[in-house]
Amino acid sequence: MTTRHVFAVDDPDVNPYRLLTALVVPRPIAWVSTLSGDGVLNLAPHSFFTVASNRPPVVQFTSVGVKDTLRNVLATGEFVVNLASLPQMDAVNRTSAPYDADVDEAAAVGVAMEPSEQVAPPRVAEAPASIECVLHSTIEVGTCTLVLGRVVAVTVRDEALVDGSPAMAGLQPVSRLGGAEWGLPPEVVTLERPLQPPS
Repeated sequence: MTTRHVFAVDDPDVNPYRLLTALVVPRPIAWVSTLSGDGVLNLAPHSFFTVASNRPPVVQFTSVGVKDTLRNVLATGEFVVNLASLPQMDAVNRTSAPYDADVDEAAAVGVAMEPSEQVAPPRVAEAPASIECVLHSTIEVGTCTLVLGRVVAVTVRDEALVDGSPAMAGLQPVSRLGGAEWGLPPEVVTLERPLQPPS
């Protein structure tokens, strides 16, 4: 019989954040671009990110604490999720540094930006895909804020499309794991979803 170590999350010596980020893996990265009310660009990665709804299309990311991204979204109501891809992994990591609010992270680390299609915040020019959003709602959960964005446009670079759909080989998404670990683009296997329960 195997044994397990029990971590009591109310124990002051236990860090639930480190436990959860080591166990809820891999986590896709929302590399979020926003503009402040004064027009200053912010570009920052958020690894608590997923789809919240398909109809209407809504994505969500979590701001752990009150950061520039959250302040900007609340001020302007718009943001862009740029796919964090292998060629940009180092830049994604560097934009996670605690820059002052008046600093344009993209300029600071040399990330080229280009105009988005339907929202004011620009997208990362070299990102293989971007998801343009307008604020749907926010939900406060403890010290965190869930940010839900209604998707108004999705852009995918032509070289990341196969038969009109985004393909892993072109997207090359990276992910966050525990601690300082990152996940590289995954090996892909195909399993058809069963149409009925097995007999």
